[in-house]
Amino acid sequence: MKLFNFNVIILNEQGQESKREQRQAEYFTEDLGNNITLEMVLISGGSFMMGSPENELEHNNSESPQRRVNIKQFCMGKYSVTQAQWKAVATLPQVNIELKPEPSYFKGDKRPVEGVSWHGAVEFCDRLTTHTKRQYRLPSEAEWEYACRAGTITPFHFGETITTDVANYNGTDDEEYQLSSSYAQGLKVIYRKETTVVGSFGIANAFGLYDMHGNVFEWCADFWHKNYQGAPTDGSAWIEPNDNQNCDRVMRGGTWVASKDICRCASRQDNWSRHLGFHIGFRVVYAGAV
Repeated sequence: MKLFNFNVIILNEQGQESKREQRQAEYFTEDLGNNITLEMVLISGGSFMMGSPENELEHNNSESPQRRVNIKQFCMGKYSVTQAQWKAVATLPQVNIELKPEPSYFKGDKRPVEGVSWHGAVEFCDRLTTHTKRQYRLPSEAEWEYACRAGTITPFHFGETITTDVANYNGTDDEEYQLSSSYAQGLKVIYRKETTVVGSFGIANAFGLYDMHGNVFEWCADFWHKNYQGAPTDGSAWIEPNDNQNCDRVMRGGTWVASKDICRCASRQDNWSRHLGFHIGFRVVYAGAV
């Protein structure tokens, strides 16, 4: 494991930077060939309150009831999987399904890969596992939210709000997509209408993860459930016994096309597991010894 430095900021309710710190985190690097690497950040274990309180702005019933969840140590991709990383792994021997080497609508080696189904993301993890001899997988929904919050209890790991200066989302009241935002009204915001290079805002959360709010949705391992009634509390993925591979799966993190309300730490969305969207990507997890 090696150390890297990164910047963390806190925004006040008006969306202005109120605090900035430099921190360190541990990570290791996987060699994917042709000078393409994958950086995996160590996420320490702990417990947290998953979901959002009913008085949180734009709270949704799918985020209830809040419950305490215990999380074991794991490693997570510093960024969403990039197009260069995807292409490198897509050239590796097939495990279950074929992978298109260039599925993304918005092209760029350092942009997040998108246009990837849940099944494609799982195949990526399977091929990466075979290549590295480490067991890679998608994060559970609980692991994803724990990693996003990084010890915070606010709607965003930045604090009470975010702005388009620190994340890529639709910051406007957009009539075409019927989007609006209740957070930090009146700020000067933009709508980029495309993905951005991973890590381009230069700001991470307290764990050292970038772009956990916005840019692309990220697939999780879990089946979609309409709320947390009966959900596991050990950090594992919530998967039904019949394991219907074609059911809806969970997406987290928000996206370039969505309002900031959808980018909250607790916000949950679902989609058909075979859906290919130019707003959906993923990042990977490794939970073995480091």
